[in-house]
Amino acid sequence: MKRIVIFASGNGTNAENLIKFFHNSHNASVIQVLTNNPHAKVLERAKKLKVSALYFNRIAFTKTNDVLNILKASNPDLIVLAGFLWKFPEHILNEFPNKVINVHPALLPKYGGKGMYGMHVHEAIVSNNETETGITIHYVNENYDEGAIIFQAKCNVLPNNTAEDVAAKIHELEMKYFPKVVDELLKK
Repeated sequence: MKRIVIFASGNGTNAENLIKFFHNSHNASVIQVLTNNPHAKVLERAKKLKVSALYFNRIAFTKTNDVLNILKASNPDLIVLAGFLWKFPEHILNEFPNKVINVHPALLPKYGGKGMYGMHVHEAIVSNNETETGITIHYVNENYDEGAIIFQAKCNVLPNNTAEDVAAKIHELEMKYFPKVVDELLKK
């Protein structure tokens, strides 16, 4: 059975979707959720779904091996960033090469990089009159949103769409494709 650890910073809808998708799987399961936000709703969602959930601070993540040691003890086959907003430290990436992935709410390389997350991305897409957007699932490296692309899915942006409309379309794509791509990666 493959083991998944999820990192999230906020509401946790993607994390919940992944936990539920793998709940009855014979291939993999989500064994842990880690967050950098002590007030993140993802903690509540994980608890409700009976998945271990832990909070850590920036020092434990970047300056010490505390989070790395938690990961080593969990021995994940895949680390999935689902709305996790901090840059992933190199000392953890080095321990888990090609085992850390992220979902980004745009078609990278467009609208990626520091500060480009959530509504910031959708607002930029609308203000630039883009006609399409989508999601990108990619490997995580030492730079924001620059790792190798694994999968992309697109949707149209209509002239009358607001940033909220775009966010809803992106959320649908994430719910549909993210668990399936994770599952396929773990079958390789």
